[in-house]
Amino acid sequence: MASKETIILGIETSCDDTSAAILKNYSVLSNVTATQMIHEKYGGVVPELASRSHQENIVQVVEAAISKAKITLKDIDAVAFTQGPGLLGSLLVGTSFAKSFALARKIPLIAVHHMKAHILAHFIDDAGDKKPEFPFLCLTVSGGHTQIVKIKSAFEMEIIGKTIDDAAGEAFDKTAKMLGLSYPGGPLIDKFAKMGNPNAFSFSKPKIDGLDFSFSGLKTSILYFLKAELKKNTLFIDENLADLCASIQKTIIEILIEKLKSASKQTGIRQIAISGGVSANSGLRMALKNLKKDGFETFIPKFEYCTDNAAMIAVTGKFLFEHNLFVDQSVSAKARLNW
Repeated sequence: MASKETIILGIETSCDDTSAAILKNYSVLSNVTATQMIHEKYGGVVPELASRSHQENIVQVVEAAISKAKITLKDIDAVAFTQGPGLLGSLLVGTSFAKSFALARKIPLIAVHHMKAHILAHFIDDAGDKKPEFPFLCLTVSGGHTQIVKIKSAFEMEIIGKTIDDAAGEAFDKTAKMLGLSYPGGPLIDKFAKMGNPNAFSFSKPKIDGLDFSFSGLKTSILYFLKAELKKNTLFIDENLADLCASIQKTIIEILIEKLKSASKQTGIRQIAISGGVSANSGLRMALKNLKKDGFETFIPKFEYCTDNAAMIAVTGKFLFEHNLFVDQSVSAKARLNW
């Protein structure tokens, strides 16, 4: 890698978080995020409201990131932005801002794949105690994606397993809704699970061949179970909330870990990392740590680099910058972006 210090502005607007970060090489100087609270009352992200909020937030978030980093506009060597995948309206805000910024400053423009950025967040200087070496496996788990990826290099990644229906994060949020918890429900399930018995209830796991995942059947199983119990006792959920959360969380995590072990066996790779919003789940983090007992080397990023953030966009931009992989002003946001 080049020895010259490179300062990159990263911009992330794929969903409902407006984020900007400044990186000097692989070191974070600032990572500022404005979280949109407006979606809570709707039980999910409303795309039109998300894009409007990005428009309101992006200038002040970028200004805050630059100020916190104690640099000037002249110090920025390139701007990296999330091109996709994500909500198109949200992506358009970040893409338009990045294009305008790069054009005005006459600096390179770098388009970043959101999911690849989650994986490469492991290479931020303070992301973890150590960094994985190529090749390694990464379980990327979020509200919209659940994938097992074989990472041969920063530029060569292969999806070897993925969900055929719901993502793991979606399964957490939907089951949380069944339990009467507010949005986003995943963190609340994690919170209550810490106080419950994970073996109190059992739910059937889907039998899917290969390394692919399925969570829709589990969701249906939980729904029918709750309906049956509520007929017998209308207070069933209230009286058993912690145990239900612990049991649901345990089931989802077991599905993820079992497939991850199978992927390791098939590929012979013993280095395993996690990334994405659901990698902030305490149960999943503990399950990954427990793999060390079986001889795996595991990599768990800091909480701040699990959820959507601009630091991961900037560090991916750094890799691309070193290979002069820039885009021009004709680049456009993509709600769906090929791997």
